[in-house]
Amino acid sequence: MTDTIHPVDERLPAAKLLTLGLQHVLVMYAGAIAVPLIIGRALKLEPQDVAFLISADLFACGIVSLIQSLGVTQWFGIRLPVMMGVTFASVGPMLAIAGANPGPDGARMIFGAIIGAGIVAMIIAPLVSRMLRFFPPVVTGTIILVIGVTLMRIGINWIFGNPVGPTAPKMVNPDHAAWLGQITELAGTAGSTIPPVPAGLSLGASVPNVAYATPLNMGISAIVLVAILLIARFGRGFLANISVLLGILVGGIVVAAMGMINFDKVGTASWFALIPPFHFGAPIFDPVLIITMSLVMIVVMIESTGMFLALGDMTGRKVTQPMLSAGLRTDGLGTLIGGLFNTFPYTSFSQNVGLVGVTGIKSRFVCVAGGAILIVLGLVPKMGALVEALPTSVLGGAGLVMFGMVAATGIRILASGVDFNGNRNNLFIVAISLGFGMIPLIAPDFKMWLPHAIHPLIESGILLATISAVALNAFFNGASGTQDDLRRAAAVADH
Repeated sequence: MTDTIHPVDERLPAAKLLTLGLQHVLVMYAGAIAVPLIIGRALKLEPQDVAFLISADLFACGIVSLIQSLGVTQWFGIRLPVMMGVTFASVGPMLAIAGANPGPDGARMIFGAIIGAGIVAMIIAPLVSRMLRFFPPVVTGTIILVIGVTLMRIGINWIFGNPVGPTAPKMVNPDHAAWLGQITELAGTAGSTIPPVPAGLSLGASVPNVAYATPLNMGISAIVLVAILLIARFGRGFLANISVLLGILVGGIVVAAMGMINFDKVGTASWFALIPPFHFGAPIFDPVLIITMSLVMIVVMIESTGMFLALGDMTGRKVTQPMLSAGLRTDGLGTLIGGLFNTFPYTSFSQNVGLVGVTGIKSRFVCVAGGAILIVLGLVPKMGALVEALPTSVLGGAGLVMFGMVAATGIRILASGVDFNGNRNNLFIVAISLGFGMIPLIAPDFKMWLPHAIHPLIESGILLATISAVALNAFFNGASGTQDDLRRAAAVADH
């Protein structure tokens, strides 16, 4: 390397690039596959479609990582070592859409909202830096805390079973169902004196479901959790960084040995397949859903700003306003690409930013190599089918760690960057916003008498908490956030 080449622009030997790029992929892999699994199953898609979502996500992750690290024209790409992945901030609104519109139509509505939000994000990217003052640590920490707490419900349901469907805690008594069937049949016969069964009548679930919270599933999740904790405690360096992924592998081996995993779909999946756009059909563009997802993108870009500033400090390259705009514009472009290729909104992954600090390798071409690896993985359907075949109990133990760490990151930002002693109003901001974030979790039917058109805006606790935190902070503290605040918050999240 000559003195004229900045470490960020250093081109390492191919073998080293491949090894370091694979390291970045392994660090982010568990988080990258979580969102397509969550949304695919919430949409009640067929297993092969869920597997396709996983492949599409890895493929899009790779493309957007290449654009962000390598740069495409002066408008796109911050040209720093950045790995892009699906943001957890988008999960809440997408779950709300999936719950109200399961199946391919729900997927089309989600992707339409994502495409629209990606376009909006590209347009407003240069303006977002002027909004930093509305997002001091008390706001960003609260939002990340609510994101983590919201996602914890998913990890817990992976362990015990979903509250509705085949694994619900209660099921309809078969004897009661048989009786109702007989009455319905008799009421429909000619000359019957039995009044017809009222339209929409259904039996309530009253019998404990043997498929819910089985000791076996809890035991498998416990094995995965213990494996993660042991690797995190006794592993060193890179092994500790991929403890979640290794814990999932341990769980996969255990369930495979017990015959609890079906490899039929893995066997029939091809070794290579292109990722077609609009796999589920033409996207559905709903203005309210686009507005909802655009609000999510503002939060995502604020978070990305902190990551970019922290990464600039780590690599010794000053992040200028044009660079920041190009990076944020790529968040929008990546989200647009995600919607086109049947996947989700993208942001820079904090664990990969942290890995740059741990390894000291500052070359952006390492993340270019990582992006290329992700593209290859996305083009191998067997990889997606293998992940989809994992029982949810395996993912449950890892979900507790992954989603709990998101919440813990929010707590760390609040603890390290917010003055609660000298400014008691910050307590009001966190307390009330956390309460707003919990409303959809605790009282999911709270919106039943409110106008249906605004439901997508209020079904997500993450959005409610964001609006509350921004408004309360402006009320109590004014617009006080700075770039240094975001930089410190991102530094806390990275380690």
